[in-house]
Amino acid sequence: MTIPLIDRLAAVRHDWTLAEVETLFALPFADLLFQAQRVHRAHFDPNRVQVSTLLSIKTGGCPEDCAYCPQSVRYDTGVEREALMPVAAVAEAAARAKAAGATRFCMGAAWRSPKDRDLGNVIEMIRVVRELGLESCATLGMLSASQAAALATAGLDYYNHNLDTSPEFYAEVITTRTYQDRLDTLGHVRDAGMKVCCGGILGMGESGRDRAGLLLTLATMPTHPESVPINQLVQVAGTPLAGVEAVAPLDFVRTIAVARLTMPRSHVRLSAGRESMSDELQALCFLAGANSIFYGEKLLTTTNPDIERDRSLFAALGLLAEERAEVTAELGSVP
Repeated sequence: MTIPLIDRLAAVRHDWTLAEVETLFALPFADLLFQAQRVHRAHFDPNRVQVSTLLSIKTGGCPEDCAYCPQSVRYDTGVEREALMPVAAVAEAAARAKAAGATRFCMGAAWRSPKDRDLGNVIEMIRVVRELGLESCATLGMLSASQAAALATAGLDYYNHNLDTSPEFYAEVITTRTYQDRLDTLGHVRDAGMKVCCGGILGMGESGRDRAGLLLTLATMPTHPESVPINQLVQVAGTPLAGVEAVAPLDFVRTIAVARLTMPRSHVRLSAGRESMSDELQALCFLAGANSIFYGEKLLTTTNPDIERDRSLFAALGLLAEERAEVTAELGSVP
């Protein structure tokens, strides 16, 4: 890597090239983590971690064919189809999450896209979450421009819609919606005034170039996603990706570091797959620039480390959960 590129790393850029991103991935491991930690400290308190909790508000029955997903109707994974949760049950879960230290409450529904008749209940869920003083996030599938506007008007802070992988590898994983469909939804979310949560999954059989291509797509957006979840595939029996070769742990850390370098002001979330990670691997991810996690024993339908394990890890590393965000936008206004 040339000195000019290293000197530019702390700047927020949107003109990355694939060659530059691959050059970052190719750095010696110690050099890569040093640069990532340097950039991380330029924009964040290195010992603070944002904590979110994720709840499945509507489980199973999704018509999509995402090869990693146990909620698809196309795969026999033992996940039962469930109706949309009552608002009161979501409010109780959000209150428990807040008591455990979460600052953001994320709600996921296994829909290809929500029906307009379902949005009323989701909007009420957003209201009760925000009344608790929590940031709100939802992942409901593809959105139209009008649906994004309705969620924004209700006060939704973040919308999650992952790209999953590079444009080139995408069709190997999903055929029922296109990459452009995902980009269109992200555009509607941004145009409506909400913050974007968007990342991908490692360990689906993708190449190193595909990992670089995913981060390139994110880092060249006109506005970087405010939250970038980096997931390690949780293999579920019955899905097409069960049995695929797992991503090498140090390659996972490298991806975290390059995400930090290419999107310096984004929260990089160490997301799914943490239950199988050692404390040492997670520590390397935090050193590489991860500064957000999901708290709680379950992520939609797959398991997650229990809260006490995370608290012990935070204590061992001297990490502190970020203070609860002040939710100042009035309900019924665009945040």
